[in-house]
Amino acid sequence: MLPIILLSVFGIVNLFLGFLKNRQVLFGAAVLFAVLTFIATFTEWNTPLDLGKVINNTMMATSPSAVMFSLILLLTASLIIPLSQHYIQNKEAQPAEYYALMLFSLVGAVMMVSYENLLMLFVGIEIVSIVMYVLAGSEKRNLRSNEAAMKYFLQGAFATGIFLFGVAMLYGASGGFSLAELQKYTQSSANLSPMLYLGLMLVMVGMFFKVSIAPFHFWTADVYEGSPTFFTAFMATIVKTAGFAAIYKLLSSAFVPTYNYWQLSFTILAGLTLVVANITAVYQQSFKRMMAFSSVSHAGYLLLAVTAFNERSLSAIVFYSLAYSLATISAFGVLLLVSEKTHNEEYTSFNGLAKTNPFLALVMTIAMLSLAGLPLTAGFFGKLWVFVSAYERGLYEVMVLAALMSAVGLYYYFRVIIAMYLKEPHNREGAVKVEVTAPYIWVFLITTILTIALGLFPDFVLGLLQK
Repeated sequence: MLPIILLSVFGIVNLFLGFLKNRQVLFGAAVLFAVLTFIATFTEWNTPLDLGKVINNTMMATSPSAVMFSLILLLTASLIIPLSQHYIQNKEAQPAEYYALMLFSLVGAVMMVSYENLLMLFVGIEIVSIVMYVLAGSEKRNLRSNEAAMKYFLQGAFATGIFLFGVAMLYGASGGFSLAELQKYTQSSANLSPMLYLGLMLVMVGMFFKVSIAPFHFWTADVYEGSPTFFTAFMATIVKTAGFAAIYKLLSSAFVPTYNYWQLSFTILAGLTLVVANITAVYQQSFKRMMAFSSVSHAGYLLLAVTAFNERSLSAIVFYSLAYSLATISAFGVLLLVSEKTHNEEYTSFNGLAKTNPFLALVMTIAMLSLAGLPLTAGFFGKLWVFVSAYERGLYEVMVLAALMSAVGLYYYFRVIIAMYLKEPHNREGAVKVEVTAPYIWVFLITTILTIALGLFPDFVLGLLQK
């Protein structure tokens, strides 16, 4: 697949560019590589290509949904990398290695949305996970960063073990690792082996850890808070999009006949995730921890779309992932600039921002409104399609619960808006002014315009998916 080849080559090239010891060249090259791969991915839209034929077994395959998710991942990365301009000015940072790791992690993410074999899914997950462990602990002198990396690594290792145990049980039941073999077994066997059900449960536990579904979310807040904000933005978007794409692909390709087995447990977990995440987010004083629990909450909405498992589910997951990623990039981008000046990641750091920098306040406001799911933003239609898919499946109770939790979410999202517009800055005399460089301006313009455009013309993304 073209994105995997390009990202692998670009990642290696980026490492060699490190010998130039020119941070601006590395910065420009990383952005260029991500954008070029994004553009090149369009060429695969109507040209299916299978890899792995040499061993007589398809390992990965291109499909419209795989290309769509790949485009979301690459667009997200193309918008996050420019936010590193301030971060790489730190003399202790190693931008060549960090940029290369981010490009390599995209290789794993693309594998997760394009796999046709559980072994390739495992490889993709591990590529992404290992990179995230390293990036989470990249600030070597920061104890919070070290703690985040250690927690993420240890809990991730347990989750990987559980995932592999589940894969082994699926192999024992069906006799194969490919989705085609699993599908053939589940559709042709009148009495499915209990080993298959147990294997599916263990695989889902491993995947739920990656996307922060309660009660497998306990690592999220500490890891998000301790990791450098730049990498937190990357982690919160790339991993979640790839994870849910992989979950839906696995279930829709091989486990349709077992829907009645996993539907109830998924419904309970979606409801539990929404309640735990939203209630906990209300009590947070740190904006970064609030965004961590917000991420868990959005995972609950995405799981609800997966649970609905009808013809609208894929569209809902694609659109919701895109809307969530755009708003999250804006939010973390503004936090990067503000926290650098105030040395504070709490809500109070945004006090009076509308007076000192109206542009940043507007960007953050639109991001918060989209995450809250209010009209005229992409987040509104993302939640709407999740609710519609749940309604058509008859998941009325959890749909009502999700609507109530959306109302709770308004509280902690609006705390940021109130702080920016209604509270006085810390320093009234020449309050702290945040300078916004050109790369940040371009990123904020793109994310904000897309958030509003998708809120006004949501059929654009659905039209692409249906072609």
